[in-house]
Amino acid sequence: MAGKAEQLLRTVVDGAEDKKAHDLVALDLQGISLVADYFVICHGNSDTQVLAIAAEIRKRAEESGFRVRTEGLDTARWVLIDMGDIVAHVFHKDEREYYHLERLWSDAKAVEIV
Repeated sequence: MAGKAEQLLRTVVDGAEDKKAHDLVALDLQGISLVADYFVICHGNSDTQVLAIAAEIRKRAEESGFRVRTEGLDTARWVLIDMGDIVAHVFHKDEREYYHLERLWSDAKAVEIV
């Protein structure tokens, strides 16, 4: 990982991991979608945990100089954090099982998170 997108990906993953996000997955969308280079998908088991994960990702991305837009903070069921090259999806467990984005983007390669 060398570029800005990859550095931001590491920042996002670290923030989610610090707030104990569950089933963290990063998908490489390069060449598949113009929306973003990577999707990060994870979930929390409560509204409070979803909001904590989203807040930590946002804080770290902004501290790293990236512009951040969010949607879904009012319900804490599916929070979308758009950072340009990276879009993070922080779900409540029930919504993640319902929407199953990994299946919808099955053409994307999973990025190994170390």
